[in-house]
Amino acid sequence: MVELGLPELTTEQVETLCETAENAARNHIQAKISSKLIDRLDIIVEAQGIKPVDLSVEINLTLNEAAKDVDVDALVKEAVVQAHLASENFLRTLI
Repeated sequence: MVELGLPELTTEQVETLCETAENAARNHIQAKISSKLIDRLDIIVEAQGIKPVDLSVEINLTLNEAAKDVDVDALVKEAVVQAHLASENFLRTLI
């Protein structure tokens, strides 16, 4: 992530940052495939540190057999990128 020169984040801002990233990842995945094809979707977003904030996004996605043509790894990577972009956009609003 790019250094944005932010002040220290409050607990509420960190929570909002994590929620923003999680929602972006979930929305990306659900926009790409039907929820009927998803057996399991776990998204864990953790923010460590206060200044700078280190954001970690972990996605565990399991699809049912009807989705055998879906590249799960590529979809997860795209969702992680979207989570980071959304979090960066949120942080830019704080400047």
